[in-house]
Amino acid sequence: MATGLAALNAAWVSTAMSHTATQRLILDLDSWESPVHGEQEEAKYNGHYGSVCYHPLFRFNQFGDCEGAVLREGNVASADGWQELLDPIVKRYADSNLRKQFRGDAGFARPQIYEYLEEHGFLYAIRLPSNVVLERQVEPHLVRPEALTPGRPVVSYHDLLYATGTWDRPRRVVCKIEWHAGELFPRVGFIVTNRTDPPRGVVHFYNGRGTCEQWIKEGKHALGWMRLSCHRFLDNAARLALFVLAYNLANFLRRLVLPEQMARWSLTMLREKLVKIGARLTRHARRLTVQLAEVAIPRDLFGQILSRIRQLSPVPT
Repeated sequence: MATGLAALNAAWVSTAMSHTATQRLILDLDSWESPVHGEQEEAKYNGHYGSVCYHPLFRFNQFGDCEGAVLREGNVASADGWQELLDPIVKRYADSNLRKQFRGDAGFARPQIYEYLEEHGFLYAIRLPSNVVLERQVEPHLVRPEALTPGRPVVSYHDLLYATGTWDRPRRVVCKIEWHAGELFPRVGFIVTNRTDPPRGVVHFYNGRGTCEQWIKEGKHALGWMRLSCHRFLDNAARLALFVLAYNLANFLRRLVLPEQMARWSLTMLREKLVKIGARLTRHARRLTVQLAEVAIPRDLFGQILSRIRQLSPVPT
């Protein structure tokens, strides 16, 4: 069942993207904790989260559409199952003219992922964990500024060429160094990338992946998609797939239908102010009248929503 639901979700996202004016595709990959409170199959203790849980993996595009999700055992690493989730999405966009890009945190800093993305024409920016070799290379740039102002860190960006024994070749690594007033040591971060823009631009692109966590939290709070309380693992996988469909329906509404003044509403706000809108049904001899409360959604906004929905509808044959 989960496979069929995933195929349905892929068709929905493809249709939504066909209504979206864009020249690029940005994919963000991230995992999250789904705590359990019973005897669910494959639920395991995860030391990072400190709980017995499942550890689902999510894939989003830059518009907040959930391109896919896979349910995993609770004790797997962040990147486990990445290719299973990524393959169908990469194949779906293989013939598109979109400029394909990828972002991931340090849990996805694996040479197999770099090679896969390079093979399929993706530009990527992935956080790289610090190590002794990287710290030694960046050491000449760790000169403490003479004066530091509270609230105004001194930031510098640098390029490095780096490789380990498991990499097939050296790759570009961008380093960001921040000096903060009142802190003895700088904050240093590394990003491995095949992008050619300046180091500041690479960091700016990577920082955009923070929205992925926001979308996961929206699904968690607005839909409760971390409530996987069935006993069988396959049942919970199907339940997660249904949650993804529900999330995407709400996100399509937000980004394709809502007027500009409502486009930044959270899914929780949409649920409380639009889906749960107060109404009264009045019966007449020849018609039924639905009267909606204008407290949250004025009638002109509601009219705009209905008009935009009609524009998305296919022409009847």
